[in-house]
Amino acid sequence: MKNKELPISCNRDCIAGCPLTAEIFENKITKIKPSKFSPRYLTPCKNGISFTKNLYHKDRVKTPLLRTGKRGDGKFKEISWDEAVTIIVSKLSELKKSNETASIMKLGGSGSCRGALHNVGVLAGRFFDCYGQIVEPVGSFSSAAASFALPYMFGSNLYGFDPLNLKNSKLIILWGANISETRFGGSLENVLFECKKNGIEVIAIDPRKTDTVKKLATDWIQIYPGQDMAMMCAMSYELITKNKFNADFINKYTFGFEDYKNYIQGITDGIPKTPKWAEKQCGVSENKIKSFTEKYASISPVALIPGLSIQRNIAGEESARGAAVLQALTGNIGIPGGTSGGPNTKGLGGIKFPSIGRINQKQHLTCPVYEWADFALGGRNRGLPENIKMIYNAGGNYIIQGPESQKSIEAFKKVEFSVCHESMMTDTARYCDLILPATMWIERSDVIFTNENYIFYSEKASEPAQNVMDDYDIFSILSEKLGFKKEFTEGRNKEEWLNYLIENSEIKNIAEFKETGVYIGTEQNRAGFDKFRENPEKHPLNTPSGLIEISSENYAKLGFLPYPHYRGLKFNSNYPLRLVTPHSKNRVNSQNANIEHFDSEVYLNVMINREDGEKRGIKNGDTVEVSTQTGKLKTKANVTDDIMKGVISIPNGNWFTKDNHNTSVNMLSATESTLPSHGSRTHSIYAEVKLLS
Repeated sequence: MKNKELPISCNRDCIAGCPLTAEIFENKITKIKPSKFSPRYLTPCKNGISFTKNLYHKDRVKTPLLRTGKRGDGKFKEISWDEAVTIIVSKLSELKKSNETASIMKLGGSGSCRGALHNVGVLAGRFFDCYGQIVEPVGSFSSAAASFALPYMFGSNLYGFDPLNLKNSKLIILWGANISETRFGGSLENVLFECKKNGIEVIAIDPRKTDTVKKLATDWIQIYPGQDMAMMCAMSYELITKNKFNADFINKYTFGFEDYKNYIQGITDGIPKTPKWAEKQCGVSENKIKSFTEKYASISPVALIPGLSIQRNIAGEESARGAAVLQALTGNIGIPGGTSGGPNTKGLGGIKFPSIGRINQKQHLTCPVYEWADFALGGRNRGLPENIKMIYNAGGNYIIQGPESQKSIEAFKKVEFSVCHESMMTDTARYCDLILPATMWIERSDVIFTNENYIFYSEKASEPAQNVMDDYDIFSILSEKLGFKKEFTEGRNKEEWLNYLIENSEIKNIAEFKETGVYIGTEQNRAGFDKFRENPEKHPLNTPSGLIEISSENYAKLGFLPYPHYRGLKFNSNYPLRLVTPHSKNRVNSQNANIEHFDSEVYLNVMINREDGEKRGIKNGDTVEVSTQTGKLKTKANVTDDIMKGVISIPNGNWFTKDNHNTSVNMLSATESTLPSHGSRTHSIYAEVKLLS
């Protein structure tokens, strides 16, 4: 019997999206490989190629489970779908009858978040849109500060670029952008590698010597985490005071430059933001800042690509805006080979393809997702009309990925009832009262969105276990029992929905799309804001001035300075090391942490500089304790020169159930957010490391 081949694409929270092919023999996937229809430069990662390790893993949840022991101890009994549905409908009906729907908090959504149909966050939200007002955390653990702040500058959240545009660059700056490990698009790493090969200088600014630094960069500038805005201010100082900024661009395309100029020169606060001043804050030498700025100012076009790491800090809003201001000062916005200075999280859009969408999202009460546990525990004391009685978690491992894990655990313990949709027995699932077994992306058909100008068709390649359901079907059954199935489904099953979405897209040759799994957008070489650059009067931005707002009056209404400025976290001498909590290249957030094929002990260890280790009597492989004001964990030391002195690193995403709470780094983080976005600050953590005997 010949192998059958089907087009597939990961629906996971990695931004990338890659066309793959599943080889199937006797109804089982035997191999996943790159699609022969894949565009040039676009290659998949290990997480996609090896997904059968997830699909057939022993930790798969294959039937509804009801808790029998204490929350968190993992004791459940199998029940039928009828029993599970009856329990959930009873809980929801009771809260509806007593007018306490606002005591429900919806969590999740990141497990499968890029499907046109099977986006679990959208589906759960759509379900509760029909049910009634609840509490819905908003924002993102990943990009809240940038997503909040940059629209005040650009009037849009589409401030990215097409990777092929970088081939026009003369200099590329990767500022906290660890492309080789976090992807940021399926083709970006390969394009950058070719740029370097062709002689384009690639400078990485990062406290760690990452795979990106080793593979893609021609130079590495070490910087303290959370102090990026200090260096950006000093670079601005050099550009402005030495008259090396693009005055024509500033005068024609920006608003509010004089306010920023006065701040940088110290006229506003009496502190000139000189390279010497910045050196004390960011750890980059005065001379290095000057020479780097000289190079930056003398070359055009320059692509400055910030990673999400620089905005996942206290005052991350400022570094997000600061990178964009640097590109404005040098006139690198809207030209071939340039970029806006914003992260490429959403790309530039382009392909017209609808999604199932929400129905009445505005009715819900909201709280910042980074602070969800505080609101769940606080209830009325945090300004909610009701105390939270129920958590409905669809596709999210919040206990591991959210800050201050112990607080997340307490929130799950406090509520009267919790339910989750899950494909694996995660730590969050273990703290839920009822677990509903949900399909993985490879077990359903969908269309997958990416941050590049492609979309992919992903065919159902594996039949799920008998009692495992798609999230859409789960919500359809619940909505029928609660009396609003017609509103939720609009009279369509999942197959009809997918056909409807495809038929209402710009895709003309549907048969070809389903056969190849690939649809390529017309434009592949966009810099972003090119039409605005050509004619700002004809193509103004959606800002009050129609221009790039270096200083925003609307931002000032939030109680913060209208222009980017330095608000660094004050040094803590009791915890003298700066802890960062990056992603691991063989995980998607916490996904894969329970699977031996993807795991490595190096992902559990604390990376510490050799001098810092020697000072503390720590050698490579020693068992150490890492402590912060929030908590402690025990792990092994990876003593290395691949991290800046004064900085330590522990990757996020490790499960408690694997190591008994020892090395899940969010035991060390805090729910205090960065303002005004209320976003993540998991790279603004002061810590200490000590040797354990």
